[in-house]
Amino acid sequence: MTDGGNEPGRVRAVPGIENPLGLAKWLAAAGLADLGELRGVELIAGGRSNLTYRLDLDGSQVVLRRPPLGHVLPTAHDMSREYRVLTALSGTAVPVPQPLASCQDADVIGAPFYLMRFVDGVVLRTAEDGAALTPERASELSGLMAETLAAIHGVDLDAVGLADFGRPEGYLSRQLARWQRQRELSNTRDLPGYPELVRRLAARMPASADGTLVHGDFRLDNTLIARTEPARVAAVVDWEMSTLGDPLADLGLTLSYWADEATGPAEVTIGATVTSLPGFWTRAAFAARYAELTGRDVADIGYYIAFGYFKLAIVLEGIHARFLAHQTVGAGFEREGPAVLILIERAHQMMDTLD
Repeated sequence: MTDGGNEPGRVRAVPGIENPLGLAKWLAAAGLADLGELRGVELIAGGRSNLTYRLDLDGSQVVLRRPPLGHVLPTAHDMSREYRVLTALSGTAVPVPQPLASCQDADVIGAPFYLMRFVDGVVLRTAEDGAALTPERASELSGLMAETLAAIHGVDLDAVGLADFGRPEGYLSRQLARWQRQRELSNTRDLPGYPELVRRLAARMPASADGTLVHGDFRLDNTLIARTEPARVAAVVDWEMSTLGDPLADLGLTLSYWADEATGPAEVTIGATVTSLPGFWTRAAFAARYAELTGRDVADIGYYIAFGYFKLAIVLEGIHARFLAHQTVGAGFEREGPAVLILIERAHQMMDTLD
């Protein structure tokens, strides 16, 4: 990762970290010199929002997270909130990377950022990633995901200092309004079916469930699976949309990503397609296990899946807008625009099952 040597001053810049020497100086000033000198910076592939980098140091590795390049939507990509929730969850039943330091000075690398320990684990996103999975292991991973989501929703907010991390009351109505505003700020085209979907979601909105910590983007490829036996979740990552809210909205979003035999071909182009492999649970089985673990009524889960499609459509439309403005880093962003239209259609289909 260096340009002709291992000296920190010769570490190659990458998009989003244009001044690695300044970063190296900040590491020393922040009391992190014991991690070793900075030898390389690498963008970790797969991110569609906040940018994630691996920093290679003398004998160790850490991970840096920063907001995306270009236009950032209000309230999104708040590094201090993400760092706070990681700090709060350290040592709880929810596995997270160990947070190390947070920097709000945008002059260091061009944006606020934070650092956390590197966690060695497997990311399962595509069917190719899961080619070696047996059906038994796929079933085991399904159960681990349900248990991990239940653990997130079972966090004692007072004990970990997150009781003021959000306002659970009226969560769904605020989310509906918030994502409409985000859509307006990323408006580059007409979205067929979008206005009617907003009306249907507002008209059919259930009363919010009890308020818990919600991850906001919980899916299989936002977890790191340990390489050791038995199978376990080594860490849950990408907490940028976490807050206090309706846990069933979290479950619905997870299931909107979850491909099973009941979902059509278009579904498997969105999210972690590995769950379409033999052995992974169906959405219904996942929801039933979650209900067993938490005691929550999941009878209205179809609405929450539709709401998850709506939210994901707006997130991807924002990424699509950044892609059109040449402000994305990495590959694969040309797929996000068509996926938005699929998600809106899927949301309508799910709402049809409720009428």
